[in-house]
Amino acid sequence: MMKNNAPKPVFNSQLKNLELIQRGKVRDIYRIDSANLLILASDRLSAFDVVLPNPVPGKGIVLTAISNFWFNRLQDIVPNHLTGIDPENVLLDPDDRAIAKDRSTVVRSLQPLPVEAVVRGYLIGSGWKDYCATRFISGVELPQGLELADQLKEPIFTPSTKAEAGEHDQNITYSEVASLIGTELAEKVKNISLILYEQASRYAREHGIIIADTKFEFGLSEDGELILIDEIFTPDSSRFWPVASYKPGRSPDSFDKQYVRDYLETLDWNKTPPGPNLPDVVISRTSEKYYEVLKQLTT
Repeated sequence: MMKNNAPKPVFNSQLKNLELIQRGKVRDIYRIDSANLLILASDRLSAFDVVLPNPVPGKGIVLTAISNFWFNRLQDIVPNHLTGIDPENVLLDPDDRAIAKDRSTVVRSLQPLPVEAVVRGYLIGSGWKDYCATRFISGVELPQGLELADQLKEPIFTPSTKAEAGEHDQNITYSEVASLIGTELAEKVKNISLILYEQASRYAREHGIIIADTKFEFGLSEDGELILIDEIFTPDSSRFWPVASYKPGRSPDSFDKQYVRDYLETLDWNKTPPGPNLPDVVISRTSEKYYEVLKQLTT
Protein backbone atom coordinates (compact mmCIF):
# COMPACT_ATOMS: atom_id res chain seq x y z
CA MET A 1 0.00 0.00 0.00
CA MET A 2 1.39 3.36 -1.01
CA LYS A 3 1.64 5.99 1.67
CA ASN A 4 1.08 9.69 1.43
CA ASN A 5 4.70 10.48 0.64
CA ALA A 6 3.88 11.54 -2.88
CA PRO A 7 6.70 12.19 -5.35
CA LYS A 8 7.18 15.49 -7.16
CA PRO A 9 3.83 16.64 -8.56
CA VAL A 10 3.13 16.36 -12.30
CA PHE A 11 1.04 19.21 -13.69
CA ASN A 12 1.62 18.99 -17.47
CA SER A 13 3.58 15.94 -18.58
CA GLN A 14 5.91 16.13 -21.57
CA LEU A 15 6.96 12.63 -22.57
CA LYS A 16 9.76 12.65 -25.12
CA ASN A 17 9.11 9.59 -27.24
CA LEU A 18 5.31 9.54 -27.59
CA GLU A 19 2.98 11.95 -29.38
CA LEU A 20 0.69 13.94 -27.08
CA ILE A 21 -2.73 13.87 -28.74
CA GLN A 22 -4.90 15.34 -25.98
CA ARG A 23 -4.51 17.14 -22.68
CA GLY A 24 -7.76 16.80 -20.75
CA LYS A 25 -8.79 18.27 -17.42
CA VAL A 26 -6.68 15.69 -15.59
CA ARG A 27 -5.31 13.16 -18.07
CA ASP A 28 -2.66 13.49 -20.77
CA ILE A 29 -3.20 11.07 -23.64
CA TYR A 30 -0.34 9.85 -25.83
CA ARG A 31 -0.44 7.82 -29.03
CA ILE A 32 1.53 4.56 -28.94
CA ASP A 33 0.27 3.09 -32.22
CA SER A 34 -2.99 2.74 -34.13
CA ALA A 35 -4.44 0.36 -31.53
CA ASN A 36 -3.11 1.65 -28.22
CA LEU A 37 -2.82 4.81 -26.16
CA LEU A 38 -0.94 5.71 -22.99
CA ILE A 39 -3.04 7.61 -20.48
CA LEU A 40 -1.13 9.53 -17.82
CA ALA A 41 -3.07 10.84 -14.82
CA SER A 42 -1.57 14.18 -13.83
CA ASP A 43 -1.94 15.91 -10.47
CA ARG A 44 -4.17 18.59 -11.99
CA LEU A 45 -7.43 19.22 -10.17
CA SER A 46 -10.58 20.50 -11.86
CA ALA A 47 -13.55 21.93 -9.99
CA PHE A 48 -16.71 23.28 -11.59
CA ASP A 49 -15.11 22.11 -14.87
CA VAL A 50 -12.18 24.51 -14.45
CA VAL A 51 -8.60 23.26 -14.09
CA LEU A 52 -7.11 24.90 -11.01
CA PRO A 53 -3.52 26.25 -11.10
CA ASN A 54 -2.17 24.15 -8.21
CA PRO A 55 -1.37 20.43 -8.52
CA VAL A 56 -2.36 18.06 -5.72
CA PRO A 57 0.71 15.88 -5.04
CA GLY A 58 0.10 12.19 -5.71
CA LYS A 59 -3.43 12.68 -6.98
CA GLY A 60 -2.80 11.05 -10.34
CA ILE A 61 -1.15 8.07 -8.68
CA VAL A 62 -4.20 7.57 -6.47
CA LEU A 63 -6.63 7.93 -9.39
CA THR A 64 -4.72 5.33 -11.38
CA ALA A 65 -4.56 2.85 -8.48
CA ILE A 66 -8.26 3.21 -7.64
CA SER A 67 -9.39 2.97 -11.26
CA ASN A 68 -7.28 -0.14 -11.85
CA PHE A 69 -8.72 -1.69 -8.69
CA TRP A 70 -12.31 -1.14 -9.85
CA PHE A 71 -11.65 -2.06 -13.49
CA ASN A 72 -10.29 -5.42 -12.36
CA ARG A 73 -13.04 -5.97 -9.80
CA LEU A 74 -15.92 -5.16 -12.17
CA GLN A 75 -14.59 -6.51 -15.47
CA ASP A 76 -17.18 -9.32 -15.57
CA ILE A 77 -19.96 -6.71 -15.90
CA VAL A 78 -18.52 -4.84 -18.87
CA PRO A 79 -15.20 -4.96 -20.74
CA ASN A 80 -12.81 -2.08 -20.03
CA HIS A 81 -10.08 -0.36 -21.99
CA LEU A 82 -7.07 -1.79 -20.11
CA THR A 83 -4.64 -3.82 -22.23
CA GLY A 84 -2.49 -5.27 -19.46
CA ILE A 85 0.64 -3.88 -21.17
CA ASP A 86 3.16 -2.48 -18.70
CA PRO A 87 3.78 1.21 -19.51
CA GLU A 88 7.51 0.62 -18.97
CA ASN A 89 7.47 -1.62 -22.03
CA VAL A 90 6.53 1.32 -24.25
CA LEU A 91 8.48 4.06 -22.47
CA LEU A 92 12.13 3.72 -23.43
CA ASP A 93 13.43 6.96 -21.95
CA PRO A 94 14.32 6.81 -18.21
CA ASP A 95 12.96 10.32 -17.61
CA ASP A 96 9.65 9.38 -19.24
CA ARG A 97 9.46 6.28 -17.07
CA ALA A 98 10.05 8.33 -13.94
CA ILE A 99 7.29 10.81 -14.85
CA ALA A 100 4.80 8.08 -15.76
CA LYS A 101 5.58 5.74 -12.86
CA ASP A 102 2.41 4.56 -11.05
CA ARG A 103 0.26 7.12 -12.87
CA SER A 104 -0.07 5.69 -16.38
CA THR A 105 -1.84 2.85 -18.15
CA VAL A 106 -1.78 1.45 -21.66
CA VAL A 107 -5.30 1.27 -23.04
CA ARG A 108 -7.14 0.42 -26.24
CA SER A 109 -7.83 3.26 -28.67
CA LEU A 110 -11.64 3.52 -28.88
CA GLN A 111 -14.35 5.89 -30.08
CA PRO A 112 -15.72 7.72 -26.99
CA LEU A 113 -19.47 8.21 -26.69
CA PRO A 114 -20.50 11.90 -26.53
CA VAL A 115 -22.23 11.60 -23.13
CA GLU A 116 -21.31 11.03 -19.51
CA ALA A 117 -23.28 8.30 -17.78
CA VAL A 118 -24.14 9.67 -14.34
CA VAL A 119 -25.77 7.57 -11.60
CA ARG A 120 -27.09 9.16 -8.42
CA GLY A 121 -28.01 7.30 -5.28
CA TYR A 122 -28.24 10.41 -3.09
CA LEU A 123 -29.48 13.96 -3.61
CA ILE A 124 -26.51 16.33 -3.74
CA GLY A 125 -24.63 18.72 -6.03
CA SER A 126 -26.25 19.83 -9.28
CA GLY A 127 -28.91 17.17 -8.74
CA TRP A 128 -29.99 18.86 -5.51
CA LYS A 129 -30.10 22.25 -7.26
CA ASP A 130 -32.23 20.85 -10.10
CA TYR A 131 -34.51 19.11 -7.61
CA CYS A 132 -35.04 22.32 -5.62
CA ALA A 133 -35.87 24.22 -8.80
CA THR A 134 -38.04 21.70 -10.64
CA ARG A 135 -38.26 18.42 -8.68
CA PHE A 136 -36.72 16.77 -11.75
CA ILE A 137 -33.15 15.64 -12.49
CA SER A 138 -32.41 14.90 -16.15
CA GLY A 139 -36.11 14.31 -16.74
CA VAL A 140 -36.50 11.97 -13.74
CA GLU A 141 -39.26 13.13 -11.37
CA LEU A 142 -38.55 12.76 -7.66
CA PRO A 143 -40.98 12.88 -4.71
CA GLN A 144 -41.60 16.05 -2.75
CA GLY A 145 -40.01 16.72 0.63
CA LEU A 146 -36.54 15.27 0.10
CA GLU A 147 -33.67 16.78 2.06
CA LEU A 148 -30.13 17.61 1.03
CA ALA A 149 -28.07 14.38 0.87
CA ASP A 150 -31.14 12.14 1.22
CA GLN A 151 -30.77 8.63 -0.13
CA LEU A 152 -33.05 8.07 -3.10
CA LYS A 153 -35.52 5.18 -3.08
CA GLU A 154 -33.46 3.66 -5.87
CA PRO A 155 -30.48 4.92 -7.88
CA ILE A 156 -31.32 6.98 -10.96
CA PHE A 157 -29.59 7.44 -14.30
CA THR A 158 -29.06 11.15 -14.96
CA PRO A 159 -26.76 11.61 -17.97
CA SER A 160 -24.95 14.78 -18.95
CA THR A 161 -23.09 16.29 -21.84
CA LYS A 162 -19.33 15.82 -21.96
CA ALA A 163 -17.90 19.33 -21.85
CA GLU A 164 -14.56 20.47 -23.17
CA ALA A 165 -12.03 21.80 -20.65
CA GLY A 166 -13.30 25.08 -19.22
CA GLU A 167 -16.89 24.38 -20.24
CA HIS A 168 -19.64 23.10 -17.95
CA ASP A 169 -21.36 19.72 -18.24
CA GLN A 170 -25.12 20.01 -18.70
CA ASN A 171 -27.66 17.50 -17.43
CA ILE A 172 -29.68 15.97 -20.27
CA THR A 173 -32.59 13.54 -20.41
CA TYR A 174 -32.45 9.87 -21.29
CA SER A 175 -34.39 10.60 -24.49
CA GLU A 176 -31.68 13.08 -25.49
CA VAL A 177 -29.07 10.38 -24.96
CA ALA A 178 -31.09 8.01 -27.13
CA SER A 179 -31.24 10.62 -29.88
CA LEU A 180 -27.45 11.06 -29.70
CA ILE A 181 -26.33 7.42 -29.67
CA GLY A 182 -29.45 5.38 -30.51
CA THR A 183 -32.06 3.73 -28.30
CA GLU A 184 -30.43 0.30 -28.08
CA LEU A 185 -27.02 1.65 -27.08
CA ALA A 186 -28.56 4.19 -24.67
CA GLU A 187 -30.43 1.39 -22.90
CA LYS A 188 -27.27 -0.68 -22.63
CA VAL A 189 -25.30 2.27 -21.20
CA LYS A 190 -28.05 2.99 -18.68
CA ASN A 191 -28.41 -0.62 -17.49
CA ILE A 192 -24.68 -1.27 -17.20
CA SER A 193 -24.16 2.02 -15.34
CA LEU A 194 -26.81 1.13 -12.76
CA ILE A 195 -25.36 -2.37 -12.27
CA LEU A 196 -21.83 -0.98 -11.82
CA TYR A 197 -23.09 1.53 -9.27
CA GLU A 198 -25.05 -1.08 -7.33
CA GLN A 199 -22.14 -3.51 -7.09
CA ALA A 200 -19.52 -0.89 -6.24
CA SER A 201 -21.81 0.81 -3.70
CA ARG A 202 -22.35 -2.45 -1.84
CA TYR A 203 -18.61 -3.13 -1.69
CA ALA A 204 -17.75 0.43 -0.66
CA ARG A 205 -20.35 0.50 2.13
CA GLU A 206 -18.79 -2.65 3.56
CA HIS A 207 -15.57 -0.60 3.72
CA GLY A 208 -17.19 2.38 5.43
CA ILE A 209 -17.79 4.51 2.35
CA ILE A 210 -21.00 5.72 0.72
CA ILE A 211 -20.78 6.33 -3.03
CA ALA A 212 -23.31 9.14 -3.34
CA ASP A 213 -23.03 9.47 -7.10
CA THR A 214 -20.63 8.73 -9.90
CA LYS A 215 -20.05 9.14 -13.60
CA PHE A 216 -18.78 6.77 -16.28
CA GLU A 217 -17.50 7.17 -19.78
CA PHE A 218 -17.88 4.55 -22.48
CA GLY A 219 -16.37 3.97 -25.89
CA LEU A 220 -17.00 1.71 -28.85
CA SER A 221 -14.58 -0.71 -30.47
CA GLU A 222 -14.40 -0.99 -34.26
CA ASP A 223 -16.90 -3.85 -34.15
CA GLY A 224 -19.35 -1.88 -31.99
CA GLU A 225 -18.59 -3.46 -28.61
CA LEU A 226 -19.34 -1.20 -25.62
CA ILE A 227 -16.22 -0.62 -23.52
CA LEU A 228 -15.78 1.18 -20.18
CA ILE A 229 -13.06 3.85 -20.50
CA ASP A 230 -11.38 6.76 -18.70
CA GLU A 231 -11.70 6.25 -14.91
CA ILE A 232 -14.13 4.54 -12.56
CA PHE A 233 -15.22 5.20 -8.97
CA THR A 234 -12.41 7.63 -8.13
CA PRO A 235 -12.58 10.71 -5.89
CA ASP A 236 -12.63 12.74 -9.12
CA SER A 237 -15.57 10.94 -10.72
CA SER A 238 -17.57 10.13 -7.57
CA ARG A 239 -18.71 11.58 -4.27
CA PHE A 240 -17.42 9.46 -1.38
CA TRP A 241 -18.90 9.98 2.09
CA PRO A 242 -17.92 8.28 5.38
CA VAL A 243 -20.72 5.97 6.51
CA ALA A 244 -20.04 6.75 10.16
CA SER A 245 -20.79 10.48 9.94
CA TYR A 246 -23.47 10.51 7.23
CA LYS A 247 -26.65 12.38 8.11
CA PRO A 248 -29.28 13.75 5.69
CA GLY A 249 -30.07 17.46 5.80
CA ARG A 250 -26.49 18.72 5.63
CA SER A 251 -23.56 18.54 3.26
CA PRO A 252 -21.76 15.35 4.33
CA ASP A 253 -18.08 14.96 5.14
CA SER A 254 -16.27 13.66 2.08
CA PHE A 255 -13.18 11.86 0.82
CA ASP A 256 -13.33 13.58 -2.56
CA LYS A 257 -12.83 16.99 -4.12
CA GLN A 258 -16.03 18.31 -2.53
CA TYR A 259 -13.65 19.68 0.11
CA VAL A 260 -12.13 21.87 -2.60
CA ARG A 261 -15.54 22.81 -4.03
CA ASP A 262 -16.68 23.91 -0.56
CA TYR A 263 -13.61 26.12 -0.22
CA LEU A 264 -14.13 27.63 -3.68
CA GLU A 265 -17.77 28.42 -2.83
CA THR A 266 -16.48 30.83 -0.16
CA LEU A 267 -14.62 32.89 -2.79
CA ASP A 268 -15.80 35.65 -5.06
CA TRP A 269 -15.17 33.61 -8.21
CA ASN A 270 -17.50 33.18 -11.19
CA LYS A 271 -16.44 29.57 -11.85
CA THR A 272 -14.82 30.36 -15.19
CA PRO A 273 -11.11 30.23 -16.07
CA PRO A 274 -8.67 31.10 -14.71
CA GLY A 275 -9.25 29.26 -11.46
CA PRO A 276 -8.05 30.69 -8.16
CA ASN A 277 -4.93 29.50 -6.36
CA LEU A 278 -5.51 27.05 -3.53
CA PRO A 279 -3.94 27.58 -0.08
CA ASP A 280 -1.32 25.04 0.96
CA VAL A 281 -3.60 23.67 3.68
CA VAL A 282 -6.35 22.91 1.13
CA ILE A 283 -3.87 21.20 -1.20
CA SER A 284 -2.39 19.12 1.61
CA ARG A 285 -5.76 18.09 3.04
CA THR A 286 -7.05 17.16 -0.41
CA SER A 287 -4.04 14.93 -1.02
CA GLU A 288 -4.60 13.27 2.36
CA LYS A 289 -8.27 12.62 1.52
CA TYR A 290 -7.40 10.97 -1.79
CA TYR A 291 -4.86 8.64 -0.18
CA GLU A 292 -7.28 7.91 2.64
CA VAL A 293 -10.01 6.68 0.31
CA LEU A 294 -7.52 4.53 -1.61
CA LYS A 295 -6.43 2.85 1.61
CA GLN A 296 -9.98 2.35 2.87
CA LEU A 297 -11.22 0.83 -0.37
CA THR A 298 -8.31 -1.46 -1.13
CA THR A 299 -7.26 -2.85 2.27
